[in-house]
Amino acid sequence: MRTDGLGARIDHLENRTHTGERLYSIDVSFAARRLGHTSLTSPRRLLLARLAEGLPDGALVYGRRFVRAVEHDKGVTAHFADGSTAEGDVLVGADGHHSAVRRQLWGHDAARPAGWATWQGLAQGRERITGAHHGLMINGRTGFCGLLPAGPDTLQWWFSFPWSPGDEGPYLPQLRARFAHWAAPVPAVLDGLTESDIEMFPHHTHRVPRTWGTGRSTLLGDAAHTMPPIVAQGANQALEDAWTLVRLLVTRRGDPAAVLRHYERIRSRRVAPISRLAATEYTYRYRPPRYDRLVPSALATRAYALWIHRTSNYLRARPRSGRPAARALAG
Repeated sequence: MRTDGLGARIDHLENRTHTGERLYSIDVSFAARRLGHTSLTSPRRLLLARLAEGLPDGALVYGRRFVRAVEHDKGVTAHFADGSTAEGDVLVGADGHHSAVRRQLWGHDAARPAGWATWQGLAQGRERITGAHHGLMINGRTGFCGLLPAGPDTLQWWFSFPWSPGDEGPYLPQLRARFAHWAAPVPAVLDGLTESDIEMFPHHTHRVPRTWGTGRSTLLGDAAHTMPPIVAQGANQALEDAWTLVRLLVTRRGDPAAVLRHYERIRSRRVAPISRLAATEYTYRYRPPRYDRLVPSALATRAYALWIHRTSNYLRARPRSGRPAARALAG
């Protein structure tokens, strides 16, 4: 996949308190130099459009609701609510955190609310708030704020705090009540927002089992491992799933069901610990800044690079140096 012109490169992540005190900084470019892969922030719609480039006409069909899958000697037939069907050698359910395919395979909807939510959006003309390649992570008693450049003159912003189903909008007054008193640049972000700019994203989680599918059916992405977005691994781990699955389907011969189970075992070992960590919401939870003041930036930088390497089957299968390619940081 081409990454030129996709989102914005992230070179530094700075951690601050809500009063503006700088705690420590992560040199993200160190991980890029060490691992040979640039970190990007990209709006999800742009990432999806780029992934779809090169697909044959008719490969993507929208507006059909999955009802059930039936396996037979030659493959799998997916049935949709409008009466249409689709045939394939295997079925890969990549239909999100309330996956209909997972519901058939597991017999229930495993995703449950994690007790937090994120209010997020994209702002035009705000890149200067953080700088072209600089991100801010800001923590306080009333919640968390993240700011990242996401492309030319585009800022990705989000606010996160505890939430329960039934808590309704309007959301802008709630965000201002919690965050408008924080140090710059948070008030400047809020000042330019309208209610229509805000997308509300409840966090969900579930236990990631060792086996995700049965027969010729499997899962990928949030359908397999729903997790809160606190470790910026949702899109990344979906791409890791896709790379691992394609690699195995191309290189391994024999029973497709056996290949799918092998894929699930490989990926569950990698992604289950990430999902458990994300479920704690540890990044977003308030902690007294006296602890983070003790973290040397050099140590945080090396820990970040190690984390990126350990969370990736793709990176672990390749040498740590090579031609730079891009890795999505957030979506």
